[in-house]
Amino acid sequence: MAATVYSVLAIALLFYRVTPGSTSCLPGCSCTSDNLGRSLLCMETAMGRIPDNVPNDFSKIRIENSHLTELPRGSFSKVSALASLWLNFNEITLMNIKSLDGLTHLTELRLQGNKLRSVPWTAFQDTPNLKILDLKHNRLDVLPESALRQLPGLTYLDLSFNQLTVISRDVFLNWPLLNTQERKGGKEASSGEANVVLALHDNPWLCDCRLKGFVEFIRAVSPPLILMNSYLMCTGPSSRAGRFFHEVGLKKCMKPEASASETNMTVSLGDNVTLQCLVKARPDPAIHWSYSLKIIRGFTVSETRVDDETIRSQLVIPSLHLADRGVYTCFANNFIGNSSVSVLVNIKSFNASSSGGAAMSLPPFPLSSADENVYIDIRISKQTVYGITLEWYAATENPAETWFTIHLGKYHSDKKELTYIGPGINTYSVNDLLPVTKYEVCVTLKNQMPRAGQCIVFVTGSDVSQLEQREKLIHIIVIVCAMVLAVPVGMYACTTDTRCKFSCMDRCTEQCKRRRRQEKTLRTNRERQGTFDSLQAASDEGLCGDSEEVMKKRSKSSDEKNNHRGKAQDLPETTTGAKLY
Repeated sequence: MAATVYSVLAIALLFYRVTPGSTSCLPGCSCTSDNLGRSLLCMETAMGRIPDNVPNDFSKIRIENSHLTELPRGSFSKVSALASLWLNFNEITLMNIKSLDGLTHLTELRLQGNKLRSVPWTAFQDTPNLKILDLKHNRLDVLPESALRQLPGLTYLDLSFNQLTVISRDVFLNWPLLNTQERKGGKEASSGEANVVLALHDNPWLCDCRLKGFVEFIRAVSPPLILMNSYLMCTGPSSRAGRFFHEVGLKKCMKPEASASETNMTVSLGDNVTLQCLVKARPDPAIHWSYSLKIIRGFTVSETRVDDETIRSQLVIPSLHLADRGVYTCFANNFIGNSSVSVLVNIKSFNASSSGGAAMSLPPFPLSSADENVYIDIRISKQTVYGITLEWYAATENPAETWFTIHLGKYHSDKKELTYIGPGINTYSVNDLLPVTKYEVCVTLKNQMPRAGQCIVFVTGSDVSQLEQREKLIHIIVIVCAMVLAVPVGMYACTTDTRCKFSCMDRCTEQCKRRRRQEKTLRTNRERQGTFDSLQAASDEGLCGDSEEVMKKRSKSSDEKNNHRGKAQDLPETTTGAKLY
């Protein structure tokens, strides 16, 4: 009887050793044991994260296709005997700097087929015995020069099928084991010691000057370093795409050198002008043109490649206007430095007389006749925390040749900032306005100066905190409603969303009458100057006093077709208190 019991217990013990109980394994996973220790295998599970109850006696863990998204701090710190960790084909995008904490015995880490864009290389300070690191089929695009310094025993590194474009040769010169064997002349490798294996193929290598050192390093590769695929291929630039490393010759990087064959041009009005600059640089520079920043007009810019390190940039000015004259600067820059070249564009001047008198000085923008027929309807179409956007409609005889001037400045200030707006443009944004400030903004035809009644006057609100700025708009009080620029009777520029004609004045007049009745009951002897209320009230009174008379003048002048522009110039400065929100 005793012998029978002993036999049963022996069989049960043997069965337990070969097939551990289910209580020591994770649900949905399988666990096995062999002479190398216990193994955990989890395939195509829906765990989504590293379990907290992983048994601590595993030497190998393999969790694949299980929708893991990150490796948090101390993911396997309780499994101190872990030697092999496979986490392939998950969705890992983040790896904590202490995710490998406690894995001092780890020799193999495989993270193939995840979504890692970067790796915290200092995390490998916790894995001094790591020999195999597999990172292929990820999204790594940068490899720091010091990346491999924390891996003294690494003999296999796979970085293939990533997004590496540029890399320094110093990354591999800092590889501890590679340096050790090179100093010993590779004797250990020839006597049976393992080689150092590196995989870098199928990355989009950008073969310009930045890759020069690395290309030279790859060409000189020899044992103990072995490339899994020595035929590395260039993806860019286009002139080298599809060529192998051993087929390209790269030069040192060089800051841009910009030059122009012609730096001073004198051309006629209406001509089509092409400016060009040549830029020599390694690697390719970014090129842009700067020209009379206050002139808003779209020019065509194109680039063509002259050779591997020279680019020609061309700026085309169609149908040259007087406003187009000035200095045009071609800027070029890369990570080494920058350079520029300027081209002066002059316009042939007219003679003062047929007898060869002195040349007449040309104005900085197109001339316009005082009698030129142009109708302009303007409004504030949008306001932001720091400014406003003006919008206007203009009916002219030659809209393709019509230029406008924006006059902006503090109210009653003689100095206004002038901005010249090209044909086809009917909006302009004014930014960086000061709080609690009264501004005046006018739009005039070409070179005309603003006259009374031709400007919008507004006051910005008090300053608010940054939090409020993100939630609120500047509180703008528009003082002047009507803006007339050689406008026929009945056409007014108002700050509402609707087109203003006689109805604008009717609404403004009615509003003033209501406000006047309120002011009579609420007015005190308080000082009204310097506040928003005082500006509002004063402007209301001005409109109320003038509006009916203005309407009569407008109606009367409608029958005087030949003189409507002259009367528009004599309009009083009409005001209203319209708030925009």
